[in-house]
Amino acid sequence: MNWFAQVAALIGFSIRSLPTRLGSAVAAMFGIAGVVAVLVGVLSIGEGFRRVMTSTGSPDTAIVMRSGADSEMTSVMLKSDADVVAQAPGVARAGGKALASPELFVVVDLPKRSTGTEANVPLRGVKEQAFAVRPEVKIVEGRIFAWGRNEVIVGRSAQTQFANTEIGTELHFGQNVWTVVGVFESKGRISDSELWADVDVLAPAYRRGNSYQTVMVKLASPGSFQQFKDALTADPRVSLRIEREADYYAGQSRTLRLIVTGLAFVVCSLMGLGALFGALNTMYTAVAARSREIATLEAIGFGGMAVMIAVIAEALLLALAGGLIGAIGAYLAFDGYRTATMNWQTFSQVAFAFDVTPALMGGAILYALVIGAVGGLFPAIRAARLPLSLALREP
Repeated sequence: MNWFAQVAALIGFSIRSLPTRLGSAVAAMFGIAGVVAVLVGVLSIGEGFRRVMTSTGSPDTAIVMRSGADSEMTSVMLKSDADVVAQAPGVARAGGKALASPELFVVVDLPKRSTGTEANVPLRGVKEQAFAVRPEVKIVEGRIFAWGRNEVIVGRSAQTQFANTEIGTELHFGQNVWTVVGVFESKGRISDSELWADVDVLAPAYRRGNSYQTVMVKLASPGSFQQFKDALTADPRVSLRIEREADYYAGQSRTLRLIVTGLAFVVCSLMGLGALFGALNTMYTAVAARSREIATLEAIGFGGMAVMIAVIAEALLLALAGGLIGAIGAYLAFDGYRTATMNWQTFSQVAFAFDVTPALMGGAILYALVIGAVGGLFPAIRAARLPLSLALREP
């Protein structure tokens, strides 16, 4: 017989005989499905966090911090520094004013709705220009805070995740009592996880004097960034770090993604070993149960290599089925699930949604196929080496 015809015939025979080994086959399949579901679920945390961080910022927005600072929390800028930034070439202007927003970033405690435990939530002090620098920020409930008053507005994601953020609620932050007067959205960007207030009211409440931490700048165009950066770098009056906003937040996501990826590798390696032994057991059982039939097929002309390929193909089929079940199950269970976690750069909470992407699902299914291939290889070698004398034994 033609070799390919032999392989096709043996694979068909293996598939038709699966009902006789349904218990072990289903156990192996769902073991692999469990590994895939956990892998996709864990990695979707990092992917969701990355999506929030990288979606924040546009190519015509820059963030300016003190030189040497690795985040807003560790940066301190004087009012004179902010004035130099606002006067730099390349800054967009509207109504004769530079679109540069000096800002403060502090952390306040709010209870999580899910657990009631206190969590660090970012409270940002902004100038009026902040809404021009971030045009995606829109008030969707209530109103904007009144300038010069102890009022805050809350991001939609922050309101979803944290208690005491309803309009009219009074909050005790710093040395003042603040009233929630509005809710805003920013198209799923990191601002959705923040509370905003007037920086000139927030600064004295936290005894910050005339200092800021960052200046957010709207550039005249995306191509103006290098001119803006070069001018500030060469200015002897200031020592600043200048980045595109998108690059800054992309860097902020790396720590958590590394943690999540490492956790996924450890957990899924251990679970993968369990699934691998399950696949090995299933295929060894299949070979042992069909040893007489396999030996008979080899006696009448089926090649050992064709037998090997058929056994591995059966293992891959079970792995593919398990991988698809696990990936689809993870998508239905996790995709879009909203939660909040720590941004390890600012030690504050960021709200985000799990993001089960096609790439994650495809990678997890590929991992399932690797488990299936390894789990089928050794039983396949054993099947190919069965002695032909087994064909002569009494059934």
